[in-house]
Amino acid sequence: MKSYVLADPQLYSRMTTAELRAGFLVESLFKAGELTTVYIDADRTIAGSAVPLAQPLVLAAADELRAAYFLERRELGILQIGAKGTVTVDGKAYEMDNLDCLYVGRGSREVKFASADAAHPAQFYLLSYPAHTAYPTTLARKKDAAAVPLGKQETLNQRTIYKYIHMEGIKSCQLVMGFTELAPGSGWNTMPPHTHARRSEVYLYFNLPENARVFHLMGPPQETRHLVIADKQLAISPSWSIHAGVGTLAYTFCWGMGGENQAFDDMDAAPVPTLR
Repeated sequence: MKSYVLADPQLYSRMTTAELRAGFLVESLFKAGELTTVYIDADRTIAGSAVPLAQPLVLAAADELRAAYFLERRELGILQIGAKGTVTVDGKAYEMDNLDCLYVGRGSREVKFASADAAHPAQFYLLSYPAHTAYPTTLARKKDAAAVPLGKQETLNQRTIYKYIHMEGIKSCQLVMGFTELAPGSGWNTMPPHTHARRSEVYLYFNLPENARVFHLMGPPQETRHLVIADKQLAISPSWSIHAGVGTLAYTFCWGMGGENQAFDDMDAAPVPTLR
């Protein structure tokens, strides 16, 4: 399991483009027939993917966890971004369509991923944080999510936020998770920008055509940089960094957070005129 030890704001200010990409961008997810995980030191985040083909894939505890099984001390959120598939948790199967979400609680011993059709595989995005207690494993469909329309066409940020795992939705210890769909003709996300010092966050960008990109803004509000991101790549956002961006075409992204609290609106605003 590859580890990411994030730079602090002082080191960040001196990093080259290649160093920023190596330190804050995960490019190696969603390999056909493989389950891949990465460890991020901020809030002990684990992100990953599972793309099963003819054979199921099993989530195992990496040596770095020093655990008997992956969820011995952790919880897990799963967003399905591919074709139909199934996640089996301790013998109970959960069929998942595109953009369904499954929360798997602490103490679940076996988690397996399968595709309904190997020629059109499921693509499971995984996000995990340490957990202090067990909450029930819960499946939610896209229609079950709390949908919040935001933005305007005139400001190029018309979008809908879908909340799955949050204080008024699926219960968890610290994981907060959902996704945002941009309307055609819109490109900007997370406007106005903000930080939240009590939580780190990761963004998985997807539903991007091959020739499209997202310019993901990062860094302290007065010293921003950007990452150029392709389909199914993950941006890591430490607590001191903004996380916003604009795409060359409309796209979807999964946001996930862990840290001190679960208050979705716990944000420290960074109004656009103050950015540098």
